[in-house]
Amino acid sequence: MYGRPVHVYLIVAAAVWGIVSGLLLPRAAHRLAVPSGEPWAAQCPRGHPWPAGVRGWLGPTRCRECGGPPVRAAGTAVAAGSALACAALAARVGAHPELVVWLLLVPVGLVLGRVDLTVFRLPDVLTLPALGGTAALLGLAALLPAHDGSWIRALLAAVAVGFVYLLLFLINPAGMGFGDVKLAPTLGLALGWYGWPTVFTGTFLGFALGALVGLGLIATRRGTRKTALPFGPFMLVAALAGLLLHG
Repeated sequence: MYGRPVHVYLIVAAAVWGIVSGLLLPRAAHRLAVPSGEPWAAQCPRGHPWPAGVRGWLGPTRCRECGGPPVRAAGTAVAAGSALACAALAARVGAHPELVVWLLLVPVGLVLGRVDLTVFRLPDVLTLPALGGTAALLGLAALLPAHDGSWIRALLAAVAVGFVYLLLFLINPAGMGFGDVKLAPTLGLALGWYGWPTVFTGTFLGFALGALVGLGLIATRRGTRKTALPFGPFMLVAALAGLLLHG
């Protein structure tokens, strides 16, 4: 009797979370988007220093001294994408405890994708805590009666997917970054929660998307077979699709 209204409220709440977290992401993404070995960006794009503490990491890329609208079109697009992803997950997963884990992973994934697109890098400061946090939170979710997955299978999938990416990296280091290898176990955890078919779908789609984009660049003469592409965004989009399509 109360199932449908509660589900609607859950979707709305997830969308609001997506909007709020999405609006807070651009500053962190800008600061982390630096080449490997360099310190995190200490200034806004116009050269003004960021404030100390949390305020220096959360919010738009424009600071108060920049003037103008604080949220630009790019920031609005990120917030909209975050809201859409969170709402879709809530609609698909429903009132199960693992939904909290997925909603926490969305902003992390968006920052990782933005950084990888900018500097071809997936920072350890995000990938490693994401792995430990996801494993721990799914372990807690598995203790609750309403959970809809397997923690043990998720751990096995994390090892399996991580091994596959490590093997591919060892075979062709030029074709894959080690950051992708570090991200893979986290995505394996999430996909493995729902089963091996979901693991296969979410992993295979990443390679398929990467291949399609690469072929598109070649076909339009905007790239060649040697053109480097950041693979992290493909992995993240494919994992989201896998979660939404799980049986």
